[in-house]
Amino acid sequence: MFKKVLAVLGSILAVAVLLAAICGLGVRRATAEAEVNSPPLETETLVADGGFSVEVLINGAPTAEYAARGRRYIEAFENAEYELRIHNPSASRVAVALAVDGLNTIDARHTSAWDAHKWVIAPYGTIYVRGWQMSSENARHFYFTTERDSYGAKLGQTANLGVISAVFYRERAPITIMPVAPGQPVPPYKDEDRIRSESKNQSSGGAGRDAAKQPAAQPYPAPDEESAATGIGRSVSNSVQWIKMDLEPRPVGEVSIRYEYHASLVRLGILPRPYPKPDVLDRRERSQGFEPKYCPQP
Repeated sequence: MFKKVLAVLGSILAVAVLLAAICGLGVRRATAEAEVNSPPLETETLVADGGFSVEVLINGAPTAEYAARGRRYIEAFENAEYELRIHNPSASRVAVALAVDGLNTIDARHTSAWDAHKWVIAPYGTIYVRGWQMSSENARHFYFTTERDSYGAKLGQTANLGVISAVFYRERAPITIMPVAPGQPVPPYKDEDRIRSESKNQSSGGAGRDAAKQPAAQPYPAPDEESAATGIGRSVSNSVQWIKMDLEPRPVGEVSIRYEYHASLVRLGILPRPYPKPDVLDRRERSQGFEPKYCPQP
């Protein structure tokens, strides 16, 4: 089975066969097609971040992060363009599934991290993702806006607004096949196919019964004008190409960032409420005719 992965090569390029055009930020980017030899481990819990980092940059400077409720929060500024700086601290090449507002930054699809198209980062490399990849040559810039003006609202996908997610997969090391002693004879291919088919039918039947028992999904609130989301902005040059990668099915890191406007962060208790200014009438009500024993010196 083949998976497509979008690779971005940083300024440190260890593999000479990966050629990509230089974009405006001076970072080499390329797309990749990864060969996967085994299915993902669905029961595996993602590790925290594995040392991988994702930063939101506005005007080239990282935004302040606030840790609360077991998550990371940043303050969004309306109409401000932003980019994502992603760093790989390991000695292995990695592929990162990157989603903004629940949409893949490469194809705007909402899938599992394993099935998503991915960006590739060289060992100890850093990449910059500035927007939604629209073609092999261009992207459209990220910028903070309202939910109604967001790219997700334009596509009719507003269930996951306000979150930036990155899941990292390490490139699989070459496997050396060693000779082994003869073991038990394996069943003929015909029997294997029959067993596999029976197992598949049983699992599909059970899944259908479970789905029938589930209640109907509740409708999501309509997009509003006060909450932050990410829009699709001006076009920027960003050349990419596809390459092949063999990935380990188990993720090695995950980073999730929630973003909100200032007022929402205050309501969530992430930022302190502003100190209220004294009311004029309150000041006048606290006026006193006498306090010191004598008149002060001028």
